[in-house]
Amino acid sequence: MMKVPFNWEGTDRKGKKVKGKSLAGDEAAVRADLRRQGVVPTRIRKQRKGLFSAKTKITPGDIALFSRQLATMLAAGIPLVQAFEIVGTGHENAGMQKLIMAIKTDVEGGSSLAQALAKHPLYFDDLFVNLVESGEQAGALETLLDKIATYKEKTEAIKKKIKKALTYPAAVLVVAFIVTTILLIFVIPAFEDLFQGFGADLPSFTRMVIDLSLFVRQKGWYLAIMMGGAVFAFLYFKKRSRPMRHFLDRMILKTPVIGPIMQKAAIARYSRTLSTMFAAGVPLVEALESVSGACGNIVYEEGVLKMRDEVATGQRLQQSMENTDLFPNMVVQMIAVGEESGSLDEMSGKVADFYEEDVDNAVDNLSSLLEPMIMAILGVLVGGLVVAMYLPIFKLGAVV
Repeated sequence: MMKVPFNWEGTDRKGKKVKGKSLAGDEAAVRADLRRQGVVPTRIRKQRKGLFSAKTKITPGDIALFSRQLATMLAAGIPLVQAFEIVGTGHENAGMQKLIMAIKTDVEGGSSLAQALAKHPLYFDDLFVNLVESGEQAGALETLLDKIATYKEKTEAIKKKIKKALTYPAAVLVVAFIVTTILLIFVIPAFEDLFQGFGADLPSFTRMVIDLSLFVRQKGWYLAIMMGGAVFAFLYFKKRSRPMRHFLDRMILKTPVIGPIMQKAAIARYSRTLSTMFAAGVPLVEALESVSGACGNIVYEEGVLKMRDEVATGQRLQQSMENTDLFPNMVVQMIAVGEESGSLDEMSGKVADFYEEDVDNAVDNLSSLLEPMIMAILGVLVGGLVVAMYLPIFKLGAVV
């Protein structure tokens, strides 16, 4: 039976009023659970889902938080099944509650935690499952979960930083496009009617803007449909076509300003994942399999898979990294030192720390660089339309 959240109120053994929330299949199960805790329930009701508060989508941030909470509870000596109950009951995301309780049911049924997580590949990838399996086999599950939580938190921090830097200019440009469209459809026609009474030729710049306004008003719907179809087709094939993803990711790496940031982010994810996997005792060849999918760029993914094949034949990791031409010399040399000294996990972690900080600084600099550029674009778009409309008035004033 699927468990749902219930809000309850009651009195404890000392007669003190208490209240809380429980996950259960029905109201009877909640009453039975409260009686075992020594609580006399006075009111039990199913938690209602608000119109805007009901959250069911599970994000990578939810998975990172789940890993951290589970690691903390296991380190405190709380049994695994009880930890799932506590984390699941306290989670505000209904979708995450359902996922946690499904994993708890599998674990109670005799499955290992790694096997239970593997049933949900949409949320727990091979990297996550392999690390948990290593932790279970080594008897250090809480330590591995702590490493997973740290890894997830750091990789998500990089993603959020980059998204934040790109979202602001994108949002401003969208607003600029909307404002320009409104001016062309509603404002420019009013000036056009005014200019018709001048009885003189309009400046070429003004004539061009009026023609553009006429085109948008007459063909705007067709243009919007074509643009919408193009965006849909782009997103559709980007998600399903590996050659297209490869082309786009390679072009992104070659793009000025943005390219170096994406390259540093990919190297940071590569190094952080390699450090986490190797510290967990995962063999290098097997670790590179998981590392490839964590790079976030298909060019680096294919490069790491090629490295895996070379390492499997006995080649050193340092040499295989050099062969890809994807890693700076400094990264290769630090990995070489880690291989020679037997501290590959530690050196990979240092590389990850360096590049994560470098990405932070680069994104901050990008934001500072984009702000004046965005203001200039807004000025050219909106200011150009205004100037075009006032040129005939200036010309008329000069004639008078």
